[in-house]
Amino acid sequence: MTRFHLPAAMVLMLTFVFSASASEKWMHYPPMAEHANGKKVVLIAAGWEYRAEEGLTMLAKILSQKHGFDCTVLFAIHKENGTIDPNTADNIPGIEMLDSADMLVMLGMDLELPDAQMKYFVKYVDSGKPILAFRCTVLAFKNLEKRGSPYANYDTRSSSGSGGFGGLYLGETWRGHHGHHAVESTRGLVNGRHRNHPMMQGVGGDIWGPTDVYQVDELPDEAVVLAYGQVLKGMNPEDPPNFNKPVMPMIWAWERPANFKKARVVTSTIGASEDLASEDLRRIIVNGVYWCLSMEDKIPEKSDVDYVDPYEPSAFGRNKFRKGLKPEDYALGKGVVKTKPAKDE
Repeated sequence: MTRFHLPAAMVLMLTFVFSASASEKWMHYPPMAEHANGKKVVLIAAGWEYRAEEGLTMLAKILSQKHGFDCTVLFAIHKENGTIDPNTADNIPGIEMLDSADMLVMLGMDLELPDAQMKYFVKYVDSGKPILAFRCTVLAFKNLEKRGSPYANYDTRSSSGSGGFGGLYLGETWRGHHGHHAVESTRGLVNGRHRNHPMMQGVGGDIWGPTDVYQVDELPDEAVVLAYGQVLKGMNPEDPPNFNKPVMPMIWAWERPANFKKARVVTSTIGASEDLASEDLRRIIVNGVYWCLSMEDKIPEKSDVDYVDPYEPSAFGRNKFRKGLKPEDYALGKGVVKTKPAKDE
């Protein structure tokens, strides 16, 4: 039987066309057939501060094109104009795709999803399937209790004292900034006691990000801390540590009980789009997806985490997202590139 092989450029073009035309409300990154591993990963990028729409699309491209995962990124979408709007807290189209997902990766903050959307999220979490959560996902939901939602226990400020979604499922809730926000950055320190954990395969020790260290007061007994966050006195990786502020757990992995099943969970309090410029951080995260899916035997000796498309992440902060973009603006072949200021005439 004669076999025909498309040139790599044509395969990329077809993949791009499929991804870009799949939907105007989310972004699908299918793996190339010869590398597909059959696992579906849904990534939720929704939150006003940390440019999840940039960081998670970049990760989805790496996971799909280099590691064979079938990835779909869901966004906070403006209800009227259909653009990606991190300030929209109550609309994540496509969230029902969690029903068929094998894994959830999330960077979300202060979400106020209607019950019709929230039910899919709760169903997934209660299923015992794995979760990898970044940074402000420890305070993912608010005002659910105020409006009388049946999912009020997911509210970060729930009167039950559970700590909401973070406290119930991620190992810690929102406790506050430990480093001085937007003034003191973070140096990641690998925990040598767990350097042989599968997630640390091929990881060096060069982890830095401009976002600050979060306060972490209490973790489950089962949690394995893979890296600690050290506060630096400035916003550059060369700045000295602030030794007046002790290190805090920054990345941990654990198995939590869920419906009498063991659910693998990874939580990282570092993970804004700028933080993910750290190669070692990206490698821990990619390895973490394998580990969460009980595929640790498939983790490469040194996972390829090079960018698929150019990546120049935007600064974190309110209203600093790139305005007017739709999901297809993050398709394969389209990089995240900072807008250059116009030259004076």
